[in-house]
This record gives sequence, C-alpha cells and structure tokens, in this order.
Amino acid sequence: MFKEKLQPFIDRYNEINRLLSSPDIASNIKRMTDLGKEQAKLSKLVEKANLYIETADAIVENRELLKDEELGELAKEELVELEPLLPQLEEDIKVLMIPSDPNDDKNIILELRAGAGGDEASLFVADVFKMYLRYAELVGWRVEIISSSDGTAGGYKEMVAQVSGEGVYSQLKFEAGIHRVQRVPDTETQGRVHTSAITVAVIPEVDDVEVDLKPNDIKMDVYRSSGCGGQSVNTTDSAVRLTHIPTGIVAAIQDEKSQHKNKAKAMKVLKARVYEAQLQEQLDETSAQRKLQVGTGSRSEKIRTYNYPQNRLTDHRIDLTLYSLDRIMNDGNLKLVLEPLNAHAQAEAIKEAGL
Repeated sequence: MFKEKLQPFIDRYNEINRLLSSPDIASNIKRMTDLGKEQAKLSKLVEKANLYIETADAIVENRELLKDEELGELAKEELVELEPLLPQLEEDIKVLMIPSDPNDDKNIILELRAGAGGDEASLFVADVFKMYLRYAELVGWRVEIISSSDGTAGGYKEMVAQVSGEGVYSQLKFEAGIHRVQRVPDTETQGRVHTSAITVAVIPEVDDVEVDLKPNDIKMDVYRSSGCGGQSVNTTDSAVRLTHIPTGIVAAIQDEKSQHKNKAKAMKVLKARVYEAQLQEQLDETSAQRKLQVGTGSRSEKIRTYNYPQNRLTDHRIDLTLYSLDRIMNDGNLKLVLEPLNAHAQAEAIKEAGL
C-alpha cells in the first residue's frame, strides 16, 4: 500500500527533529549541519505525505458515510473534491521520493569545444554559449569565463566557464554530449546546408574534501600566453598547464596575466575534470545508475541537432522535436528542452525505484 511506503520518511523526519533539539548535537557543528540538510530535503516530502494520508483517511471515512441518510449527500460532495487530489499527490510524492543526485545543488564547470566542421563549428560554440548565457540571465545564475580560445574566423575553438547559482547542475547535467548544427554558413555561396558539431561537458564543481589531489601527482608547466595565430600576448611565463599524472588529465589556463591566478583557475578545472572521470567510471560500473541517466552521459554521445533552415531542434535521447529554435537560441528559452528532459529522467527514476 502506498501509505506504508511513506511512513519510514515521516519517522526519519521526526527522528531528525528530536536529534536537532538534543544538547549533544548542538555541540557537534558538522553533525548538526548534516542533519539540517537532511531535514530540509525531507520537509517537502513529509508535508505532502501527511496531506496524502489525511486525504486518504478522509476518503475512507466519507465512503462509509455514503450509506448514512443524513450525511450521505454531504459525504458525496466531499468525495468529489477529495478523490481527484489523491492521484496528483501520489505523483508529486513519487518525484520527491527519488534518491537525489548529490551533485544537483552544485555549481558547474561548463566546457564547449569545436569538433567536426572547422570554422563553422567554432562559430556554433559561440552561439551555444550565448544560449546558455541568456538562459543564465533569465534564471539568475552568474557566468564567469575561465578560459577561451578564439577560432580563426570568429567564435571559439574552446570555451570554459564557471556557472554559479541555484540548482545549476540539476538543470544542465543532461546537456553533456555532442551538439550538431545544420545550417548554411555565411561563407557558402551556393546556399548548401553544412553539418558541423561541438562537444559540451557539464562538470560539477568540487571542493578539496571530495577530490584530494596530492601535490606529487601534479606536474606544472609554465609558458608564455599566446593569442590567436600564435602571437605573444604576454612577455612573462604566466600561462599554466597542470597535469594529473595518475590519470593524464590536463588543465591549461592562460587568460590571466598573473601566473598565480592562472594556476588557481587551472587547479579548479583539474579537480572538476578528475571528479568527472571518477563519476563516469562509477556510472560505467553501475547499470542501475546508467538507467537513471538521459542517454549515456558520455561526451561522445550525439544528443541534439539544431537545424536552422527548418527552425527545428531535435533531442535524440527522448525523441523531442521543437520548431522553436529561434526562441531557444536567441531568447534563451532553454526550458523548452530542459523541462521535458528532466521529466523523462524523473519518470525513469520512478520506474527504476519501483514506486
């Protein structure tokens, strides 16, 4: 029975409340903080669970009263209001019962790289980055460029940025993969549609506790920054390349004039990339977790096509087709894509959890 599944959550919530009022917990800041976070996560679920139980009990009571000559009509009116509430409450609760991704509340390192298609791919990196920028503005996120590499005819060969705000990873985690564009380049005189592609990586930002990189495992190289075409933009060795020796993962930053600032940025990116590699390894080993992903979560998976002549966006993982490409790219109306992706992920998670 669905009500029985709710009781353990209610019991745990009540237990947390008792623990938080205990003098022993008050002296343990970390324990109190952890319990506070767990309490906050459970509060919405418990609120809905209590409402569900109250509604279910009220329905049972009113069905019994239907036989009563005096109260039967009133019970019937109450049931008309109560019975439709139960299925909706059940669906809401199922979503809240899904085990949360521990990375959902984290900021991210967003990486975009030009792939097949040469100059057109570099231009598309700029277009997709602008799309994310506009969406970030709409939802109140902050975007800080960490490093960039200009394309030879405009756009970017590579763009790396930090995106900070509420629920950034939870909303953008399904953006990772290959984004393909079909359009007529400005340089095309025959009007032919060209296809090019870029790679997007969405990496949760981590702290020192989550990823402990030993100093002996990191090799640091310094060199002079160079601009587009290889010309020197700095006369000192301020650019920094960090290599994590055990994995071979590299992070190179040259945007700042200060070597110290470039090293700090490179370390932030390196930690995030090592953490991402660990996450991917865990996903590859755990089939149940893979089922909760929209697609494979791999950078090499083709996830989406942007067809400009048809004003069409297609997300291949959930068979979503929208003829609103202009609104998504120009206005940052990315929720048209993100909401169906998250809804699909939730449905798969509910199925997987057997709720």
